[in-house]
Amino acid sequence: MVPKLRIAVVGGGIGGLAAALALTRKGHEVRVYEQAPELREAGVGMHLGPNGSRLLERWGLGERLRALGVRPAGMEVRDWSHGGTLVRQPMGEEWLAEFGAPYYTIHRADLHTMLAESLPSGTVRAGHRLERFTETEDGVRLEFAGGSTAGADVLIGADGAHSVVRRTLAGPDTAVFSGQSAFRGVVARDQVPGLPGDTLLVWAGPDARMLVYPVRGGRFLTFVAVVPDPHWRLESWSAPGDLDELAARFDGWNTDVKSLVAAVRESRRWALYDREPLARWSEGAVTLLGDAAHPMLPHHGQGVSQAVEDAAVLAHCLDATTGRDSSAAASASASASSASAASAASAFAASAASASASAARRAIAAALDTYEDVRRPHTTRVQLGSRGGGSQRLRPDEDGAESTGTMSSLVEDVSWIQRHDAEAGLPPLPPPSPSANP
Repeated sequence: MVPKLRIAVVGGGIGGLAAALALTRKGHEVRVYEQAPELREAGVGMHLGPNGSRLLERWGLGERLRALGVRPAGMEVRDWSHGGTLVRQPMGEEWLAEFGAPYYTIHRADLHTMLAESLPSGTVRAGHRLERFTETEDGVRLEFAGGSTAGADVLIGADGAHSVVRRTLAGPDTAVFSGQSAFRGVVARDQVPGLPGDTLLVWAGPDARMLVYPVRGGRFLTFVAVVPDPHWRLESWSAPGDLDELAARFDGWNTDVKSLVAAVRESRRWALYDREPLARWSEGAVTLLGDAAHPMLPHHGQGVSQAVEDAAVLAHCLDATTGRDSSAAASASASASSASAASAASAFAASAASASASAARRAIAAALDTYEDVRRPHTTRVQLGSRGGGSQRLRPDEDGAESTGTMSSLVEDVSWIQRHDAEAGLPPLPPPSPSANP
């Protein structure tokens, strides 16, 4: 039987669970270490582009995506003051035909649960906060708060923008405050019956933007209100947002926006920070994935889809390390059991096993280098493009014709991202060694 890897994933968010699922599907022994006392996903709705959904469908999650997500029929830019529609971009079947996979809006908790329930029982270990790790001759040793430890052949840091793994690999980074923060929340659609349950909506005002999109079958609407504020600098998904301040920010806007804001019962607020792309993701048997590797501003709505792409490519690359350069130890063991001179055979076996372990470590490092070579140029382009992209380009003084032009350019800006198939054109795996056959 082909030997597989012991893989530790630090971080039980969507990126970490996606990595665990992709690697488990390849037959690896995966453990996900999450610092929270229980596995759960905070947050509201999110975008899942065709580049992400096509991979999840290949992993067998298409039916659940269709049940829990919403495929928006279109996207509308509306006037911030009077509320009229300036331009509408069809999506739905048109985008499916254009990009080869559906575009979904989905609640983060729904996708998180979907991934968690697809993993073998016992994969996730909650209450494990990583403090440090070290590489050894046997792989990677992880040390957690409270004194517990674990070992693995490979360590994947999927622990978000404040990644412990990234800080160890690349040192502290300098987060640059964008000058903006975002209020986020969910509203039941029956509280705002004037808003559709199948459409992405954008209002671009003089100094703020409101984005609204459906989740959970259109029964709820997620809102994201981006506002300028040089003083709010807390980069946290869970910090509460002040509802009175939210209402004040959109006082004087159109009736639909004010009705939405009045219906909000709870909001979170996070400051938007930017970081420079990393020059390196991997070292030895350790690498990064998702926001730990490429934290980006949210304006392209690509954070989750890029993490899913990372997971698919990483699983492919690590497949090159199993059963292809590992025959020496098996041969040595067979020789040791049949040789009449036990001590000589034991010494030979030990030497061969050491050589095999060294070869395995080199193979793992090479696989992670390949993963980085494939992914880092792509995610760097997405990360840098998010700085000035998305709804930031909409201007409140545009009329319908101007908005139509802007909408077309916005779609064109992200079409290469949506069309991307992360599994197409991957480096071929080397052929398995003869001893890898069962």
